[in-house]
Amino acid sequence: MKCFVALFAILTVSQVSGITRIPLHKGKSLRTILGERGLLDYFLREYQYATNQNYSNLQEVARQPLTNYLDVQYFGTVSIGTPPQKFTVVFDTGSSDFWVPSVYCKSPACQNHHRFDPTESSTFKSLGDSISIQYGLGSMEGVLGTDTVTVSSIVIPDQTVGLSTLEPGNVFVYSQFDGVLGLGYPFLASRHSVPVFDNMMTRKLVAQDLFSVYMSRSGPGSMLTFGAIDQSYYTGSLHWVPVTVQRYWQFTVDRVTINDVVVACAGGCQAILDTGTSLLLGPTRDIYYIQKAIGATPGRFGLFNINCKSLSRMPTIVFEIHGKKYPLPPSAYTNQNSFSCTSGFQGHDSSQWILGDVFIREYYSVFDRSNNRVGLAKAI
Repeated sequence: MKCFVALFAILTVSQVSGITRIPLHKGKSLRTILGERGLLDYFLREYQYATNQNYSNLQEVARQPLTNYLDVQYFGTVSIGTPPQKFTVVFDTGSSDFWVPSVYCKSPACQNHHRFDPTESSTFKSLGDSISIQYGLGSMEGVLGTDTVTVSSIVIPDQTVGLSTLEPGNVFVYSQFDGVLGLGYPFLASRHSVPVFDNMMTRKLVAQDLFSVYMSRSGPGSMLTFGAIDQSYYTGSLHWVPVTVQRYWQFTVDRVTINDVVVACAGGCQAILDTGTSLLLGPTRDIYYIQKAIGATPGRFGLFNINCKSLSRMPTIVFEIHGKKYPLPPSAYTNQNSFSCTSGFQGHDSSQWILGDVFIREYYSVFDRSNNRVGLAKAI
């Protein structure tokens, strides 16, 4: 898929003070140009009759490149405010709030990252509400406001933004990203917080109410696509899986097998597809059996070591989901670097499985809000 490209043109916007003519340069969408000039809100308000019921002719497909940092973190750039202030964020399907560090935060994690200054934005509005988020690792506290947010070529007016005032601990200190942009369901969002993609859908800013993710392995090319499915990132056909609970992107896994023998999830279990989790997590007991089956041994920091020379002899782990098999070969579930190999599986104290980047690198993933389903296909 290709982004909408605006050819050279002249748009005339009538204002009280006179006529403003805006050249639209090749490579930028109409929506982007209007947002940069601070005229998007005016245009949408005054020209509803020309936009086919409030924005529909401005719907677009937007491609957001993601940086792959050591197969551990995937993040992209967004901007907030007028004039725009840029931040790197993890696009996280396992949460629903959007936040960045602020100038009010004195935590070491904030000092190491870009911080948003609301006094430098003419479009910022304070909501006077607090926000507190606890992740699997790390937490933040802050205040809520609204501002114009740009994601790829999509300009979103009045988007809820959390401004962190406290980021305790060391989890975010060494992260390569500034903040988090949640892409989960509204149920997970903080009170008074509207998720970014829900705002896109309400304002009819995307061609389809879905987004899709391709995660590369050890290199460039990772892509988050808003409003479309890009067939160049996968082979075969998409298999659709219904969402069972509209909080996370949650669905039922039928079983997990090795050589057609069930090793976990007998009788079915619940799993979530989570772009914000690096590994593949499951109940501690189930993961223990899998680690044993692949020959992994306990190592440091809760990880399990694998003999790099034994990869060719290790088994394929198969996740059966909605009647279809999704095999993970050793090359997919083993993290390799210059010095060692570690297992991409990790146990946690929950009955819910978390299919993180280890799984998504192997399977192109579509998150469809219109039909509340997930699409999976073999990634290229």
